[in-house]
Amino acid sequence: MIVHAVDDVSLHVEEKEIVGLVGESGCGKSTFGKTLVGLHDKTAGEVIFRGERLPRAYKPSDFRRYATSIQMIFQDPYSSLNPRMTVGEIVGEGLRLHSALTSSQIDEAVAQWLRDVGLEPDHMSRYPHEFSGGQRQRIGVARALIMKPEFVVCDEPISALDVSVQAQVITLLDDLKTSLGLTLLFIAHDLSMVRYVSDRMAVMYLGSLVEIGVTDDVFFNPKHPYTELLISSNPEPDPDSERTRPSIAIKGEIPSAVNVKPGCRFAGRCPKVMEVCGVRTPQLRNVQDETSQRLVACHLYE
Repeated sequence: MIVHAVDDVSLHVEEKEIVGLVGESGCGKSTFGKTLVGLHDKTAGEVIFRGERLPRAYKPSDFRRYATSIQMIFQDPYSSLNPRMTVGEIVGEGLRLHSALTSSQIDEAVAQWLRDVGLEPDHMSRYPHEFSGGQRQRIGVARALIMKPEFVVCDEPISALDVSVQAQVITLLDDLKTSLGLTLLFIAHDLSMVRYVSDRMAVMYLGSLVEIGVTDDVFFNPKHPYTELLISSNPEPDPDSERTRPSIAIKGEIPSAVNVKPGCRFAGRCPKVMEVCGVRTPQLRNVQDETSQRLVACHLYE
């Protein structure tokens, strides 16, 4: 039995760029992000960071080596923080392991980062259970960014938060991206939020990328049938427009990633399916001109 959790995915992220990765639950987005940072071993392929091939299976020494370059903000603010550690210990742990700073200097850095994410320095002595979901997510942001990494994987950092808190966390990430020059892979379900925060958008289905392009191009002029249906299911903020616009639901569920059949993985749910879709797997190809790249994996554009 072979599980194709993430299969034949090729994605590059430029320096100081935000790439949004979207798709239905179970399509492999989080697995892809965790593989990039070494939390999942790679069975094939490679991850290249600044021209260097990262290890296929991380050892403790590899985590120590890349901790100051690559970090991750996790999806669940409730399970990603150690309940037995104080906020000061959680946020400052990276500096204690990877820097030569004194305890007082680390405490000063932690206090400043808590201010930067909208918390107070006196929160350092508290435990995670004493905070709301939004506050815990801010703690997770501070823990990742206190290391001043170059690349951050944001694994649905706002999905568990209230709408008002979501806006605060997004604004915080945007501000820190500008001030620190961060490069982000932003994984999310909310297409409107991805459109707001990202420079390019990549759409994933059953472990494979089906469309990549400039965010507004993908959002307002989708090329792949799956992207069209995904964006059609995204609600409009204008009630009048939402009542009148056609909304086409995606039929069925994502099929099993075990022993995936040949052909297009979306063929069983696609309204534009053709005979070739069940025989040959489509490859990503540029469907626009040389000046603007839009990669689409669909037999409609062959």
